[in-house]
Amino acid sequence: MEVQIGERIVDVTLLSKDKNNVNIEIDGKVYSVDVCMLQNGQCSILSDGISYNSFIVHEEGTKNYKVSLNYSTYDISMLDSQAKYMKLRKKGREQEQDDKIKAPMPSKIIKLYVKEGQAVKEGDILITLEAMKMQSNIVAAKGCEVLAVNCKEGDNVMADQVLISLNINEAKA
Repeated sequence: MEVQIGERIVDVTLLSKDKNNVNIEIDGKVYSVDVCMLQNGQCSILSDGISYNSFIVHEEGTKNYKVSLNYSTYDISMLDSQAKYMKLRKKGREQEQDDKIKAPMPSKIIKLYVKEGQAVKEGDILITLEAMKMQSNIVAAKGCEVLAVNCKEGDNVMADQVLISLNINEAKA
């Protein structure tokens, strides 16, 4: 999952959890911490023999949090594919087209709109995914050719699994 802390975006993966003991990977580095959630948003964290006390406030109806730690406050957002798109759109930047369309999170393939060898134009819908009871269309950011389709309708896919490979340099569209 991607988490935005201020302007920084980090990749966070929960590796294991056993009661209060949590192993978490943040941008490729593994941390073993003891986390204890107390009442009213208070949280006690023990990492490498150092104790941290924080206060967490959840913005109701969102995936946004304010976390106070060591006399500083951080704005934190859990980013899903739709939230990531909206944040980029607000900043007036288009997401750079990659040559691979990957699942942003564990999802189910609802509809494929393309096949191998097909030319697509900017804005064409490539695939519809469903995750957490929400459907999302993934569209082409620019004209390209579909090299490979690595999934079929009804498939359950993992986060970062390559679904479609594109040739963006020699688009026929």
